[in-house]
Amino acid sequence: MRGGIVQLDPATGSVLRIIALQYNPDTLSRSFQVQDTGEERHQRSRPLRFKAPPVETVKVEAELDAADQLEFPDAFPDAGQLGVHPQLAVLELLAYPTVDQLVAADRSAAAGSLEILPLEAPITVFVWSPSRIMPVRITELSVTEEAFDPALNPLRAKVQLGLRVLSVNDVGFDHRAGGLYLAHQRRLEALAARAGTAGFAALGIGGLT
Repeated sequence: MRGGIVQLDPATGSVLRIIALQYNPDTLSRSFQVQDTGEERHQRSRPLRFKAPPVETVKVEAELDAADQLEFPDAFPDAGQLGVHPQLAVLELLAYPTVDQLVAADRSAAAGSLEILPLEAPITVFVWSPSRIMPVRITELSVTEEAFDPALNPLRAKVQLGLRVLSVNDVGFDHRAGGLYLAHQRRLEALAARAGTAGFAALGIGGLT
């Protein structure tokens, strides 16, 4: 089982592309910024009251290696000629609008049309096992190419991805990404329920029930 990214059409929900990572990264960094009603100007702390889900960010590093791809010519027919360039391009395009969108925007501007809101990009879903399926927004993408063939095609590369999980506070409850987020949090709550709860004795506290 490998982690990866799925792109969905925001209007229909149909799958546009599935990107499976060549290797599962050894580490996955996640951070949470609590969203509460506290105000910094108050010197006294207040009881915690949530106003939204936390802002969750994920950082992951994907490794690509043409040497392993050459062992599977059916899956990677271009590895001998292009190295990992095709797989790099797929990941890089996560940060690009399409050429058709750029041309359409230019034509609209040339015709004097006022662009109220740019066309929405595909919904990006980060998949890290069936327990973690999260709608995300790409916030950071950096590439380090480490080896090249005589035609300067990259043979090994590392891609660092920064992702922000999109919650209902970001996209609303009616958006498809909002539904995906609610399903993700329900899975999280179900996992937490399976952990059970410890008794006071485990904390060295007696006389309480």
